[in-house]
Amino acid sequence: MSFTQPDSAQRAHPERGVRPSVPEDGPAIIALMRGAGLQPHVAPEHLHWKYWRERPDWPGPRSFVLTEGRDLLAHVALVPGTLHSEGGTAHIAHPIDWAARREAVGAGVRVMRHLAATVDFLLGVGGSRDTLKIMPLLGYRPWGAVTGYVRTIAPLGILRRPGPGWKRPPRIARSLMWTISAPRIDLKGWQVRRIGADQLEGMSAALPAGRAGRAVFGRSAAHLRFALACPIVPLELYALERGGRIGGYILLSYAPGQARLVDLGMASEDPADWRAAVHAAVDRARARGGIAELAAWSSDPDLAQVLQDCGFHARLSLPIYLRAGEGRAMPRVPLRVQMLDSDAYYLYFGGNELWA
Repeated sequence: MSFTQPDSAQRAHPERGVRPSVPEDGPAIIALMRGAGLQPHVAPEHLHWKYWRERPDWPGPRSFVLTEGRDLLAHVALVPGTLHSEGGTAHIAHPIDWAARREAVGAGVRVMRHLAATVDFLLGVGGSRDTLKIMPLLGYRPWGAVTGYVRTIAPLGILRRPGPGWKRPPRIARSLMWTISAPRIDLKGWQVRRIGADQLEGMSAALPAGRAGRAVFGRSAAHLRFALACPIVPLELYALERGGRIGGYILLSYAPGQARLVDLGMASEDPADWRAAVHAAVDRARARGGIAELAAWSSDPDLAQVLQDCGFHARLSLPIYLRAGEGRAMPRVPLRVQMLDSDAYYLYFGGNELWA
């Protein structure tokens, strides 16, 4: 004899399922993240840009929710990208805004595993103590570290930094010393020109490409155009030209008091050309006004040396974790990770968060 559960009982125990989120989920996602102790973006235009704005370079969903009936139990979004290495090109994503109800056991893991099934690799950079504990259980493996570097632009800008007043004098003194000892700006004959979202033609020669001994994240006009549309912080893109040709670019974002070298690329492998690109970033940050420092990331020794040569100082270290998808082998070479490959280029919490 078969037994059919009454409709009322079915409604009392609805099934859980993962689906792409929609704009109508926005308030529930905000409430979920707040309940998990996070500080979410709440402006509708911020959520739309992060989760639902069209991206020709990534036509798939960028935000997923786990629901049980009408209840939203977990959420995760992604910063998508492509990874170029000696193994070819792969889809990679950095999870962001990962949260779950505390009472919904296993909800966070389930939505993350669903995300993992949609890409070839998952990238993690830093994270909370709880996140770093659970990442190995989700199949992530340690894969190096990102070092955060900073160059002082206006030493007295440290006065705007929140925190105990007694710490400010030594920080100002250190910033002054760093400023005095920093090398002068030298563009090595390069001209720097600002590029708008509708002027990205001709950039292809300067966009990153894989080479032996390193894995890099791909860039495209669509990717850069999406970043420039960010409503959370202002971004500026500059081309480096020499001999009438674009040979490199820098992408800057501006949080309160801090400029960030979000991304850079050069067609040349000459360290002098890379130093010129970093110097161009310093020059543009200085011209912006109201900027105390310029921050940058490096996950490989070559770029780290360029930053140090240009007067940058190491201030923090963030672990890199990588998870390979089904049938995928882990890269055998280091990753060059930039802020553009995560949410680090626009993330801030309402005040000056200076590193110096």
